[in-house]
Amino acid sequence: MEIFGISSQALFGQLLLGLINGSFYAVLSLGLAVIFGLLNIINFSHGALYMIGAFVAWLGLEYFGINYWAALILSPLVVGVLGIVIERLLLKHLYKLDHLYGLLLTFGLALIGEGVFRNLYGSSGQSYPVPEILQGGVDLGFMFMPLYRGWVVVAALSVCAITWYLIERTRLGATLRAATERPELVQALGINVPVLVTVTYGAGVALAAFAGVLAAPVVQVNPLMGSNLIIVVFAVVVIGGMGSILGSIVTGLGLGIVEGLTKVVYPEASAVVIFVIMVVVLLLRPAGLFGKQA
Repeated sequence: MEIFGISSQALFGQLLLGLINGSFYAVLSLGLAVIFGLLNIINFSHGALYMIGAFVAWLGLEYFGINYWAALILSPLVVGVLGIVIERLLLKHLYKLDHLYGLLLTFGLALIGEGVFRNLYGSSGQSYPVPEILQGGVDLGFMFMPLYRGWVVVAALSVCAITWYLIERTRLGATLRAATERPELVQALGINVPVLVTVTYGAGVALAAFAGVLAAPVVQVNPLMGSNLIIVVFAVVVIGGMGSILGSIVTGLGLGIVEGLTKVVYPEASAVVIFVIMVVVLLLRPAGLFGKQA
């Protein structure tokens, strides 16, 4: 069967691949949006922390026998604690300065992280096995869907939905937003604002680690896996609107699907289509699709 001259198997296969990539874009850009929207920090080390999350899962399995399901919990916790240490030791001194200082600091941290893991494990990738229960796939008639790919989409969307609900629909989220806009007032009410800020940064980078564990069985775990993705994720955040939680989720998924379709229709443009869309959006709506106009 063909659709617009393209075989249905190729079309739906690329749509699935686009949805999987979009799921990674959504979770990673969500973490960036949380950190920027609530802390006003452009976290360029997000890709490196995504890579470290994948390495924590791989190291846990290789040396301690920690399975995939435990790594989904342990890796975000480890990277979240690392994020808390970074925020307490370094980032807390930059909140009143220009965004550029935070960007330069986190960019330097990303380079350090990549360099350390490249020296320890080289540039070649380390394979991480798909958990046994998610091996194989399902024949849908029009395409064959690997079970693990389907799990990635479900897990990513679930985490995105829970994060959005916590920030936009709960008292905790309201307190976090108030603490970033009127910290003196919130502090006067007896709430420890610095602790809120620290925990928020830790939660934001834990999302990157969660995405890293999801990606480990799909891609080779290597020190450059984050740097290959972070530029695209920043483009997603800009298109959705800096700091917009819903914008990051919707735009990440949408652009992943657009990228997948482009690979079918015009493969040569698939590497740049997201950046072309970013340029168009910035020209027409500088605040992004879901961002607030100044």
